[in-house]
Formats: sequence, C-alpha cells, structure tokens
Amino acid sequence: MSIPASQFTDLDSTNVVHDTFRPVINPWLIGLSVMMLAMTSLVTAVFGKPAGTVVVDPANPQTTAPGQQPATSQQPAAQSGDIDTVASRVYIFVGKTGLGHDHGVEGRIKSGSVKLDTDQNAGSVVFDMRSFDADTNAARRAVGLSGSTDASTRQQVNANMKGSGVLDVQRFPTATFQIDSSKASSQKSRRGLPQYVLNGKFTLHGVTRPLQLNAELEEKDGKHLLRTRFTILQTQYGIRPFSKAFGAVGVTDQLTIHGVLSVTP
Repeated sequence: MSIPASQFTDLDSTNVVHDTFRPVINPWLIGLSVMMLAMTSLVTAVFGKPAGTVVVDPANPQTTAPGQQPATSQQPAAQSGDIDTVASRVYIFVGKTGLGHDHGVEGRIKSGSVKLDTDQNAGSVVFDMRSFDADTNAARRAVGLSGSTDASTRQQVNANMKGSGVLDVQRFPTATFQIDSSKASSQKSRRGLPQYVLNGKFTLHGVTRPLQLNAELEEKDGKHLLRTRFTILQTQYGIRPFSKAFGAVGVTDQLTIHGVLSVTP
C-alpha cells in the first residue's frame, strides 16, 4: 500500500514540534539538585576531601595521589671536602713567542674533593678540558692581562688550543690532579693566610707526572677557598707548544696555572 505524499508534510516541516520531544522542566528536580550540591559542599568543608581524591597544587600542576610524596629535583647535600664546580675556576697564563700574543684561558672543574690535614687519599681535582675558553675577560684579569680580545680571534685561538695539534680535547677530555697528601705549611701566604702543601700526581694529555704545590686557605661565605699557582712545561706532557709561520708566531712552553677552588668545610 502506498503512503500519500500529504502524510509526510508534518515530518518535513520545521514549524511543527511534537509534544513527544518537548522538554519538561520540573521545579522539584531543580530544587533537589540544588540541595544535593549544598550538602556536598558542607560535608567537604567540615570533613575534608574524601579518601582517594587526587590533589592538584595550583602552584605545581603535577597531580599528587594521596599518600604519595611529590617528586623533587633537589641535589644531594654537599659532603665535607666536596668541590663546588660552579664556583671553582682555573685560569692559565700562556706567554707569547715572536710576534704572538699573551693569552689568558679560563677552565671549569668537572668534579673533585679535597681533604685537608691528611697523609693519604687527600682527594682529586678533575679539569674539564673541553670547557677551556681563551681570552675571556675574567681569564685576562685573573692572569694580569689588560684589554680584551675580539670574538673572531678568540674563536681561532680556541680552535688551535683545543685541536689535535695541542690539547686534543677529543682524545683527552679531562686532566686530573690526584692528591696523595695535604699538610699544613709552617709558612703563611703573602696575605698572611694559612697554606697547605699538596703532593700528588698530575695527568695531562695522557701523561702522568708528580706535582707539588702550595695552596692558600681562606674562609669566606661558609666555604674554604683554596688558591694556588704553579707552573708546568707543555713538552713534559707530550704537548708541542703552538706555533705558525715557521715559529714567527707562537706560545711559550711554560704555562702558569692559577686555581681557585671552593670547597665545602
């Protein structure tokens, strides 16, 4: 049996709304919902959040489940003798030969510790050779040089210094002073501060040699500041001092090293 087209008129019309689909608003339901929300707020205010609720700290959006401690990124506390690698530095004076220029080099400490007044296993200092940076303003001041060096020249000096022809930091990324003993000296420093004699072995460029140095001790801002100055010859560690133009431009064999170590008491 066919359905007359006239019977589809009401289904297609947008002006006809059937009672079956008309929403019904019940004032009793609205009142009941409001009462339930009010009761929930009252219970939370009096008794706190129910067990199992995840707490979100607005200052730290990371969610923390009940009974769990929030994750922290705190570094372990420094131990007595630990070197503060952020505050510690090494500065090297590199003299010139021929038409060359004097340079100051700044380097960072990678890790280490120093124990004072001990006859054995007095610690070690690991130098980060890749961090060595030629003619920074701080380095030039520390080694007694005036003026500054432009970025292009510094880049070229760094390339020569850290390349395979000199320090070869790719093969030898660190140098290490292994301290065998550290004993108080009977002599004060020029500033009238106590000094310690450090005896040990210095490894540079894959070569290890004995090394003795004096370190001045200063108490400052709750730290032990150990200051030292000593010299080495590059050739004694298998390093050929940089030169070019048939030796007309180059640097000296001797290096003067200034160290400033910040140590936890």
